[in-house]
Amino acid sequence: MDVREGFTRLYGTTPEGVWAAPGRVNLIGEYTDFNEGFVMPFALPHQALAAVSRRTDGVLRLHSADIGGPVVELRVEDLAPPADTGWAAYPAGVVWALREAGHPVTGADLHLSSTVPTGAGLSSSAALEVVTALALNDLYGLGLTRPGLARLAQRAENDFVGVPCGVMDQMASACATEGHALHLDCRDLSLRQIPFDPGAQGVKLLVVDTRVKHALGDGAYAERRAGCEEGARQLGVTHLRDLAHEDLPAALGRLTSERVRRYVRHVVSDDHRVERVAALLDAGDVRAVGPLLTEGHLSLRDDLRISCPELDLVVDTANARGALGARMTGGGFGGSAIVLAKAAHADTLTEDLEKAFAAAGFPAPRVFPAHPSRGAHRVS
Repeated sequence: MDVREGFTRLYGTTPEGVWAAPGRVNLIGEYTDFNEGFVMPFALPHQALAAVSRRTDGVLRLHSADIGGPVVELRVEDLAPPADTGWAAYPAGVVWALREAGHPVTGADLHLSSTVPTGAGLSSSAALEVVTALALNDLYGLGLTRPGLARLAQRAENDFVGVPCGVMDQMASACATEGHALHLDCRDLSLRQIPFDPGAQGVKLLVVDTRVKHALGDGAYAERRAGCEEGARQLGVTHLRDLAHEDLPAALGRLTSERVRRYVRHVVSDDHRVERVAALLDAGDVRAVGPLLTEGHLSLRDDLRISCPELDLVVDTANARGALGARMTGGGFGGSAIVLAKAAHADTLTEDLEKAFAAAGFPAPRVFPAHPSRGAHRVS
């Protein structure tokens, strides 16, 4: 049953339209977004779909085809953080954020379905937020820009759901274009679409979903964010973005904490890696990106310390079997890694990863090729 038919079965009428918003994978640049630095995500073909109609009675009805269960019914005037509505907090938070910004959203019926893997670090929550924001923007004629929608979706996750994320995930979902990576400046939200077509150079980018999430990750994001902010204070800059890469060695000597020193070194170095990858892609040299991916993983593993045995196994196995490079992607402690490999070796590499996980006693990973895909859009 497609999402339109599901809407009709649930609500007894046809929706006013159907919208889509993708998940994302981040090519390079982790924990740099909240430091007002640079990131380079691209949209996945996996997406959240929403069939939506307006309401004028102040009622918000939400249903997920993936989770099932009854329709969640809320009143828009009663929406307030902190939310305690499970998965429904993400779309409900968008309605709250729109109304807080003064937009006259008077209710809606939504039926949602998603192919973005949950818990894999591929922004399934941002896809839900962005698809909701785009649908309501279109239906209510709000006139918001794509970056504006992303900002509202981020506010929903920060203030309504209570997750202190940066804006990268929502910007990637809202603004990505097919066949491109999104070079995003998280300070002013200026962006540049950089052509990224691995297939044209006989290369594949594989996403390896480890299917694990370690409890160690609970609270780790907020702790590292606080550590980065402490580093900026000690160095007398507003954000770590303001520290030039060539000044990093001297700056590290001024920091009083080894933990903060590691965090600062990662963020400033990863910002620099984003710029190096952008230059390579501008030159059409996709293969040369591989070593920078591995370099980034070592920084995430050793300085930020957010990797885990499963993610390290992906990177170590891939590189030992001839991959061009590999790294974990996303928030860490589980989730996914990416592997840049010659297309002719991708199938064999996938088998090698499955065998390595089995030998280590880990659950089998989910491996799939990632093609830079279209950002959020109206389907019908």
